[in-house]
Amino acid sequence: MEKIKGLINAPFTPFDERGEVNLKPIAAYAAMLQKNGLQGVFINGSSGEGYMLTEEERMLLAEEWVRVSPAGFKVIVHVGATCVKSSRKLAGHAQQIGAWGVGAMASPFPKAGRVEELVKYCEEIAEGAPGLPFYFYHIPALSGVFLPMLPFLKAVDGRIPNFAGIKYTYESLYEYNQCMKYAGGKFDMLHGQDETILSALVMGGAQGGIGGTTNYNGRALVGIGKAWAEGDLATARELQNFSQDVINVIVNYRGNIVGGKRIMKLIGLDLGKNRTPFQNMTDAEEASMKKELEAINFFERCNRF
Repeated sequence: MEKIKGLINAPFTPFDERGEVNLKPIAAYAAMLQKNGLQGVFINGSSGEGYMLTEEERMLLAEEWVRVSPAGFKVIVHVGATCVKSSRKLAGHAQQIGAWGVGAMASPFPKAGRVEELVKYCEEIAEGAPGLPFYFYHIPALSGVFLPMLPFLKAVDGRIPNFAGIKYTYESLYEYNQCMKYAGGKFDMLHGQDETILSALVMGGAQGGIGGTTNYNGRALVGIGKAWAEGDLATARELQNFSQDVINVIVNYRGNIVGGKRIMKLIGLDLGKNRTPFQNMTDAEEASMKKELEAINFFERCNRF
């Protein structure tokens, strides 16, 4: 299977003033992301509040992203759900509409307690879209599933024909590197932590990744990979440190899903508020966050429309 090179963005889901899914901004959204160097999107995941969406909403969003995305722009659909039948249905729909791939995080309930349980979960979902690459989205901080990924790769190898790799959003660079080396680099290990992209490039030889702060800081994050490829370690370090400065701001405002989504409004694309149970930012918090971003010259370096 094709391995992803470059960064894929995990977009936010636009909502209107009534809290309903708003498809109108997506065409401009996709064009902006491509302009700033992103290679595609991984929709309806954690940044997209996927678990707060209905099946119908998730399918409408997938259809719109596929419809409006520029040529060559990859649309990967997150289909994870607490009901594996729903996940399989969403995967089949993604294949039907022409998405590039599908992925799923482990169900937060019930939590898989053994590798075999997780493999079976992924197997049933992947069978719903046999013609598309399937990625497992490893994000234990949200799913609560802290299973080891190297034994997982060994278990899926040869069992799930369309298994492509892992979106690895976890702190263990050692485990990430071990997975990168497995079977001569057979699987696509997409780095999932924007704060450590440079470390993954240096240690694991990462070629692709999926980010959340790429929504508004994609220029800097894409630049890390470019600088590293050109042998410009000083620039790569500066860009990584700046990207960490941005993350240090959003963690003060309930992280990327809440604070990051509000940054999109500040750079010119209002995607609405978050769904319950997220606590939305107040106007005062927005003003405070803007000042913190200005202090690190974020608005001179952020994504451009």
